[in-house]
Amino acid sequence: MSNSTSVQSVDRAIAILEILARDGATRVTDLAVALDVHKSTAFRLLAALEHGGLVEQSGDRGRYRLGFGVVRLAGAATAQLDLSRESRPVCLRLAEEVGETVNIAVPQDGDAVNISQVRGPAAISGHNWVGQRTPSHATSSGKVLLAFGALRLPAEPARYTPRTITSPDGLGLEEIRERGWAATVEELEVGLNAVAAPIRGSDGSVVAAVSASGPSYRLTPDRLPEVGGLLVEAAREISQRIGYYR
Repeated sequence: MSNSTSVQSVDRAIAILEILARDGATRVTDLAVALDVHKSTAFRLLAALEHGGLVEQSGDRGRYRLGFGVVRLAGAATAQLDLSRESRPVCLRLAEEVGETVNIAVPQDGDAVNISQVRGPAAISGHNWVGQRTPSHATSSGKVLLAFGALRLPAEPARYTPRTITSPDGLGLEEIRERGWAATVEELEVGLNAVAAPIRGSDGSVVAAVSASGPSYRLTPDRLPEVGGLLVEAAREISQRIGYYR
């Protein structure tokens, strides 16, 4: 299948979801007419969407409606929006208190993905991490998510700097669980240090991490325990704001 054909199929599948969202249960023939395609093409697209749980056949034979897979995806998106919104005031305060850039990261496809950021007050406060995927073993947020089971260590962890830790034992995951925070010292980038703590969802599982990062001459190794303690408190407050009350 060519790239143009693949894109056209995706566009048509999206159009089907939009039609079902607007009109409710709809016959295949009506979908084919709306898309200006042969009925067999509409069937093929519906079969792919049905396999992914995004559509399902209604009780009325020949009609399709949105499936519960859409609810699952919407719930995941809503959870991230809620996390970004509820963590914002805490991150603003924390960035001022610590004097460094604060990020919220969530696990996604084996990496830690940053979904929000508050810049620190210093003139040099690092670049924008929002939307970026970062390796679990070389970032403080990633280590937190590894330690609490939200991520798994890749089979062959990549080395980014001479300080990058690639062995499971060297990451100290048990120690991270015991003290409640993780740190990296120039493990992703030379001259960049970071500290992170776990954020828990309503069921108690770790769903994200809050981190503070800054240049190594400012966020020095001897500051890490102090900043780690502040992050643990901030993470606890964010967890409570999204429904964790234990």
